[in-house]
Amino acid sequence: MQQLNSSNSSLTAPVSTDNVIASSVLGVCFILGVPGNIAVMVRLAGWLKRGSFTPRLMLSLAVSDLLTLISLPVWIWTLLYGWVFGLVLCKLFSYMVYLSLYCSILCVMLMSMQRYMQVLHPEKWDRLGRKGKKILLIGMWMLSAVLSCYALVQRTLSLDSEQQLQCKLRFRNDAERVATLIWELIIFVVSFPTVAYFYFHLYRGVNNSAFFSSNSVTRLVTRIVVCFFILWIPFHIINTLIIIALLLGNDRLLRSAESGENITGALTFINSCVNPFLYAFSARALRQHSTGTENSL
Repeated sequence: MQQLNSSNSSLTAPVSTDNVIASSVLGVCFILGVPGNIAVMVRLAGWLKRGSFTPRLMLSLAVSDLLTLISLPVWIWTLLYGWVFGLVLCKLFSYMVYLSLYCSILCVMLMSMQRYMQVLHPEKWDRLGRKGKKILLIGMWMLSAVLSCYALVQRTLSLDSEQQLQCKLRFRNDAERVATLIWELIIFVVSFPTVAYFYFHLYRGVNNSAFFSSNSVTRLVTRIVVCFFILWIPFHIINTLIIIALLLGNDRLLRSAESGENITGALTFINSCVNPFLYAFSARALRQHSTGTENSL
């Protein structure tokens, strides 16, 4: 009864500007990202028959992004009116989002490594074989599932400052919150340099080869790395500020950082909208380069 009364009153409660902005961003992501990912998945279906690893990896990326985006209407409603879907769905939707986001990050890392190996060291990549590549894909999803488990434990229902019921992370103490944020920051700190490293060496190797003279790879690599960086760095800046505020006991800094959590969190979903298109163009460009190399040889 208390949950019902809280839900009814939240429908008429004023919505903060931050939540309106965040919900608007999520709405755009849903409208553009869901059909975009479905279109990419349909197109990739024809490539899977060739047995190539790149389309399968791109399909995994599209699936993970789609899983992230299809839950957005629930989170938009929550931002505007509070959570009304119960504790079980709170944990389930949260786990699905974390699973998809971790899978997307791991997929980006694996794709950068795969393209580097396939273009510059094809003989080493071929030694992996079809079974080894399948293990890589399955391992990526299993690792994502393990990394997301803390969402099932820490996500719960609680009232926010406006007395609206929310599905959010709840920590037993500041130490647990700091540890969780540091863990998420480590994932980013490891993933971004990894992606940048492989693409930088791929670009340098392609440019130094007599068989690859096009500047399209230069533009492509720049777009992928810069897009990944721009859309994720605000989220982790906020997390870093929260960590600093908690360690210093600075309540003012903590409140300021927490006020931007919803907006920066919404920005990360944009990455799920643009990922399929960036990597589809990337696969096409690298395939053209690979074809040129084979013809030249």
